[in-house]
Amino acid sequence: MFSAFIGHGPLYRSKKKKNVGKLFTPAVTVATVLLLAILFCCVFASVIAPYPPNAQDLTQVLAKPSAEHLFGCDQTGRDIFSRVLYGGRSALISALGVVAISMILGIPLGLISGYKGGFADTIIMRCCDVLLSFPSLLLAFILVAGLGRNTFNAVLALGIVYVPMLTRLTRSLTLVEKNKVYVSACVSLGYSDTRIIYRHILPNCISTILVQITLDIAYAILDLASLSFLGLGTQPPQADWGAMLDEGRSVLLMNPLLSLIPGLVIVVVVVSLNIFSDGLHQYLDQSQTALPSFRKYEKKLLKKKAKEGGALDG
Repeated sequence: MFSAFIGHGPLYRSKKKKNVGKLFTPAVTVATVLLLAILFCCVFASVIAPYPPNAQDLTQVLAKPSAEHLFGCDQTGRDIFSRVLYGGRSALISALGVVAISMILGIPLGLISGYKGGFADTIIMRCCDVLLSFPSLLLAFILVAGLGRNTFNAVLALGIVYVPMLTRLTRSLTLVEKNKVYVSACVSLGYSDTRIIYRHILPNCISTILVQITLDIAYAILDLASLSFLGLGTQPPQADWGAMLDEGRSVLLMNPLLSLIPGLVIVVVVVSLNIFSDGLHQYLDQSQTALPSFRKYEKKLLKKKAKEGGALDG
């Protein structure tokens, strides 16, 4: 299945070494390095963090940054640097969970809706319209309030909220692809609908879906932080970036780093993901590729003619 995505879809050209430079532009390179650095620190938080996330030292309440506590301590003497690392692990895993739920439900529904049409398309689209008629965060608030306040329910609620957007995107891509010649050829060869959808149509839609998924991870981090900030997501004393923002409100004037550090990390991660997504879109979408300048084209043409002339002389 994975080879089908790479071998027949738009991602196939990413295997060519000459295209690597088009993806890793200076901005995308910086964004990728920042993301990898933050991801590495969060994954290995148990090794990098100098203290457990919930370890309290009442002699260090609201302590300023020092050699022992890199970012200082909060109002209960917990090390802010350690809690940022562990909170990042929770935020990133939860964001991936949100996107996984939306992919598992949204992509198949969009493929079926776009390819089958008719009654199935009507039912799926009307359900999406109902979900999209509510503001996304408000709908998540309602679902979390009904299911209970914890991380799992917050991830489940946001995953459901993200399904309609991915469904509609996949459906629109499928509507374009199903009218192309290769789909008609597959039908004439007697291929089943399942094979046509998942082996031929989906690989040609995966590049655009991949860009949207990258953006959804950034949105999920923001929405999860919002839920935790309001007390509907991760519950104390578990470390979370959104919960740390809420904890720092009461002592903002005495120790602004308690809110500033997690807020800054959220901004860096979200902006980096948006830059990476934009670079990925320009790389995978051939229509976004910049044409060479006339001077470069002229040089290539002259080199080609020189080589042809040398071959004729030989």
